[in-house]
Amino acid sequence: MSKILIVEDDNDINGMINVALTREGYDCVSAYSGTEGILRLEHDDYDLVILDLMLPGVEGNEVLKRTREKKNIPFIVLSAKDELDIKVELLTLGANDYMTKPFEIKELLARVQVQLRMSSIMAANGTGGTFGAGSSATGSIVKQTLDYKELSLDLNSKSLDVNGNTVSLTAQEYKIMELFLKNPGKVFSKNEIYEYAWDDFYVGEDKTIYVHISNIRQKMKKFTENEYIETVWGLGFKL
Repeated sequence: MSKILIVEDDNDINGMINVALTREGYDCVSAYSGTEGILRLEHDDYDLVILDLMLPGVEGNEVLKRTREKKNIPFIVLSAKDELDIKVELLTLGANDYMTKPFEIKELLARVQVQLRMSSIMAANGTGGTFGAGSSATGSIVKQTLDYKELSLDLNSKSLDVNGNTVSLTAQEYKIMELFLKNPGKVFSKNEIYEYAWDDFYVGEDKTIYVHISNIRQKMKKFTENEYIETVWGLGFKL
């Protein structure tokens, strides 16, 4: 049973999420401030965190930042703010997904399922699963990479090397770069990118894709002047 922490100061919203997830079979714990959320994260393990952005005590972005320094847990951020810059900042801090308030509880449930499934896949791959890893006769992991010009994607550590510098990626960012680096020069539609990176049906999540692409570009810009992910207007994106 997956254990989920809900950090939301609105009693009604927190309760609604808790009830809905509990009915789906999840073990839910509620926190009502950023301070309480941090304390619970320090003293217990969770499979996923649903985090409100505006919290009393410690704000949501600080909760996310502090947790990311110690743990790699999927975060779904809830916010009344819909500005692209804020979303990019959150994803840069390590958020896996976001939802703008007000939201439909069914959509939140679907996003929770996607993040938990992706986390499970990444954990399996990181511990010798069938995806990308190999071993020698002594049991050591054989390094496997996808390389393109200044870019090198390590299939074992799930990290991106840009011009000799390691870039940390979220699960979806990694899958997007894996898709591009396996097929350099090929144009992928938003539909194809979403279904590959999220392992789910595309339901018009344009903003989610744009924010993740923007976040990857921002991370790579720190180490290269080249713009590797190209927007092909009316069609999609390509490397």
